[in-house]
Amino acid sequence: MKILVAIKPVPNPDERVRISADGLRLVLDGVKTIVNPFCEIAVEEALRIRERLGTSEVVVVTVGPLAADAQLRTALAMGADRGVLVRLEGAADALVIAGLLRKVVEEESPVLVLLGKQAVDDDNNQVGQTLAALLSWPQATFASRIEFLDDGKRIRVDRETDAGIETVELPLPAVVTADLRLNEPRYASLPGIMKARQKEVRVVDAATLGIDLTPKVRVLSFEAPRARKGGRIVADAAELVRLLREEARVIG
Repeated sequence: MKILVAIKPVPNPDERVRISADGLRLVLDGVKTIVNPFCEIAVEEALRIRERLGTSEVVVVTVGPLAADAQLRTALAMGADRGVLVRLEGAADALVIAGLLRKVVEEESPVLVLLGKQAVDDDNNQVGQTLAALLSWPQATFASRIEFLDDGKRIRVDRETDAGIETVELPLPAVVTADLRLNEPRYASLPGIMKARQKEVRVVDAATLGIDLTPKVRVLSFEAPRARKGGRIVADAAELVRLLREEARVIG
């Protein structure tokens, strides 16, 4: 049994991201990147499935520049077995990313593909669903629990919805995206970090996979959020109510 986990590098939230002078792109030069937190949860779940079932191989894949090797090494240090880096320079939308991942899935033939439900940099929440559609595989999004059934032929997934928890069962192979409550990712141990340096990361040039790399989504502009006013300390609840009524005008 093989599990493929797709991860995405995202800017470190402690880093300052600027908008270019023409407003058309984010300036990410020199900005440190990390594994998208939801993708890290997906990696952790794959490792737990491998530990629970004992026969799984966990392969991590990412699409991006060569520098994305660092995020693959993070996943390998957590315990993943090997990595695939689909090298792609420049912008890409969800359809391009999903198309490239489809090629990797077809080559690796995993029984389960795990992804984070969305990336914290763009919050698109589209790659998992698009990948499932391209593969014609069943999917379960926003997973908070995954259970294997029938000797690994099906899975039962609890998924978070606005109305509560929805439970679905899927035949394998399938695509599942991880939500926050699925697990708490482990820290990479020092031996794990040392071993990760020796693990295989196969680099594939995106241009060789036969995918149209032209994004179908065009970003028209970026705009910085309004600067927030500083907070105030009020004396008591009565003053808070008065300020909400007279200054903020959010209560009657």
